[in-house]
Amino acid sequence: MLLLPYRSYGTASRLYILGRVLDDEPLPPPSERGSTVRGLRMMWQRIETDEVPGAEVEVSVQGHAARVVTDEEGYFRLNLTPPAPLPWNDGWHPVSLRLASLPKGFELAGAADGEDALTATATVLVPPPDAEFGIISDIDDTIVETGATSLPRMFRNTFLRQYRQRLPFAGVAEFYRALQLGLNGKRNNPVFYVSSSPWNLYDLLDDYMIHHGLPAGPLLLRDFGIRRRNLREGHLDHKLREISQVLDTYPALSFVLIGDSGQRDPAIYREVVRRYPGRVRAIYIRDVEASRDSARDTIVTGFAKEIEADNVPMLLVPDTAAAAAHAATIGLIVPPAVAEVAEEAKQG
Repeated sequence: MLLLPYRSYGTASRLYILGRVLDDEPLPPPSERGSTVRGLRMMWQRIETDEVPGAEVEVSVQGHAARVVTDEEGYFRLNLTPPAPLPWNDGWHPVSLRLASLPKGFELAGAADGEDALTATATVLVPPPDAEFGIISDIDDTIVETGATSLPRMFRNTFLRQYRQRLPFAGVAEFYRALQLGLNGKRNNPVFYVSSSPWNLYDLLDDYMIHHGLPAGPLLLRDFGIRRRNLREGHLDHKLREISQVLDTYPALSFVLIGDSGQRDPAIYREVVRRYPGRVRAIYIRDVEASRDSARDTIVTGFAKEIEADNVPMLLVPDTAAAAAHAATIGLIVPPAVAEVAEEAKQG
């Protein structure tokens, strides 16, 4: 039995908790998975999960507890109000989880010796009041090469290559760290990662980001289950919904949006600008085809012109260094950071 918390976000007075309960054996850490054949076997185990619907999870913070029941895919989601406003600390707050009960037909296995219930700790990001802006980034073909414009390449990168072996795009970690640092030097600008990848890949993506030095942030992925909403919800709908929820949670915060030209990011981000006027500082779209696809470039340029009246720059950039150079000119990062991003890009 697995109680899996997912890193999430909230405010000093409201926490968004999410996770999943599975009737599966724990998988080994990503760094210990060995050969490609073993990696394929682990990937199949990750996709072929046994969900536990109707399980009751107890969520506790500051001595206050609430309970939530898992849905038909084993997921639980809860908005929890702490008894007192949370201090900022370092931005992350631990939340205790306990598997309180299981539906008929399931038996508890996996609890530590001496415990009568399965427990876990979720971490929730609470940005400080003096955060300058937030960063919302795509994952596939934005920070890691997936090849989403080519199905054979995407399959090979996703299922046949070890995640730690997949190099990030040159300079991306340094650029994101510079954005997180901002101008005040406090490194408290929150970073959110939104992707249409399934929750089943959560541990691999989390390990990849830690291994390559990307700033920690909530991973907002997609459920590929059989629920009616999942079947009709496409890439655009999922990402737009998740981004909207983040912006609604922090109405006083502006955001930088980062994506790529391979899928629907430019269209999604244009819609975000329309729905949330004055909330987007800049949009950076990485050119995944290096300007070889003029039709795609024309589409991005068209979207950029559409939002000119809103004073939101949407730039199609060939690399991370170009995005950093522009970010410095509009006061998102300190000028010395541009050279640091360029240097990391060269080494990459």
